[in-house]
Amino acid sequence: MKTSVSKLIEGKTGVLADRDVRELLKHYDIPTPRYQIVEREEDLDKIDVPFPVVLKVSSPKILHKTDVGGVYLDIKDRKELETVFQDFKKRFPEEVFLVEEMMEKGVEIIVGLVQDATFGLTIMVGIGGIFTELYKDVSFRIVPIERDDAVEMIEELKGKKLLEGFRNIPANKEKVIDLLLKVSNMGFELMEYIEEMDLNPVFVYKDSICIVDAKIILKGG
Repeated sequence: MKTSVSKLIEGKTGVLADRDVRELLKHYDIPTPRYQIVEREEDLDKIDVPFPVVLKVSSPKILHKTDVGGVYLDIKDRKELETVFQDFKKRFPEEVFLVEEMMEKGVEIIVGLVQDATFGLTIMVGIGGIFTELYKDVSFRIVPIERDDAVEMIEELKGKKLLEGFRNIPANKEKVIDLLLKVSNMGFELMEYIEEMDLNPVFVYKDSICIVDAKIILKGG
């Protein structure tokens, strides 16, 4: 494990702050939206992320940002961003924030890592969106996995056709396979640290893939 990765997680427990999560994903070449960190209103002058954008609170004390009103989507311009930021700063005065590129919707999947009491660290993939909780359409394997395992995981999903051009919806299955291998490699290298990781939603496009939101919980929290 490289020193830069060690600095992000060593000595930390529980929920990892968003900016550390992003840096960790970047290290493993896992794509996320463009973003910038802001602490004060003056920082908005340095924003280089194209509108529309998303504003998110970034805190290791907040795991579920939407539950506390810590996410605001589809901010159209600078004036609206200033208004939303001022509100966030009042409600979360001690925290920092992410201004993030608003991504177009693609085919939604979820990918994750979870420590299993019997098998150790496992990787999962499932069809995301509004039916995630209803259908529980997920597949699991023990980390690490090979390409054949990733292909089999996708084949086991009831909604796999969504990744195969169903109704001419463009979604690149190869990008999903590649993501699963990268997540597996990350989990294998950081197995002693990671308790759980949740990439949700992940948007799959015709030629790319993007992790729109990510949570990592470290052991010991």
